[in-house]
Amino acid sequence: MSQAVEILIAASLAVGGVFGLVGSYGLIKLPNLVMRLHAPTKATTLGVGGVLIASMLHSWFALGRFSVHELLITMFLFLTAPVTAHFIAKAHIHRRLSARDLPAPQVDRGWATLERPEDGSPDGDPGEKAEGAQPGGGN
Repeated sequence: MSQAVEILIAASLAVGGVFGLVGSYGLIKLPNLVMRLHAPTKATTLGVGGVLIASMLHSWFALGRFSVHELLITMFLFLTAPVTAHFIAKAHIHRRLSARDLPAPQVDRGWATLERPEDGSPDGDPGEKAEGAQPGGGN
């Protein structure tokens, strides 16, 4: 393996490590949950990506074969990190905000995340039904 390839692998590991460190620091130090979501979903995803690129380069140049495992890990990571962040953000909204706390939506309907499917009422108003809602959830 040439020295240029070793430098490229080391640089990928260093960049991945820096992104991982920044993401971990942001997870600890940012003030609220919504801001803390960005650190692990963005920075640490790039950090793991740098480590996976280094692993693919090492597999290709040192072992002489292409490894599909790193590509599968990358696909899994890039698919699950945003979905997980979305679920955490929705849970945060449900726990902390009512329908009155949110800005007015740009469509005639309310915010879908704060509407209960069984009775159509917003989470902030348990006894109040949404306009046109039928008992039992049918519209």
